[in-house]
Amino acid sequence: CGLRILAFPGNQFGRQEPGSNAEIKEFAAGYNVKFDMFSKICVNGDDAHPLWKWMKVQPKGRGILGNAIKWNFT
Repeated sequence: CGLRILAFPGNQFGRQEPGSNAEIKEFAAGYNVKFDMFSKICVNGDDAHPLWKWMKVQPKGRGILGNAIKWNFT
């Protein structure tokens, strides 16, 4: 129906993805993941990936508590 899931692994939320890109991909494969999996990135802080920096400054990108990504499914 046009919905596309994009996975951006990161270790900033409860240290849930401490492994390498290969280890994360192997783990996800065990759950028969079919969505696009990208390399591990930062979504918050000075090292945030440019995509996340851009998304957080969009007019409708702000939440009640500001524009920081609070958890891995935000």
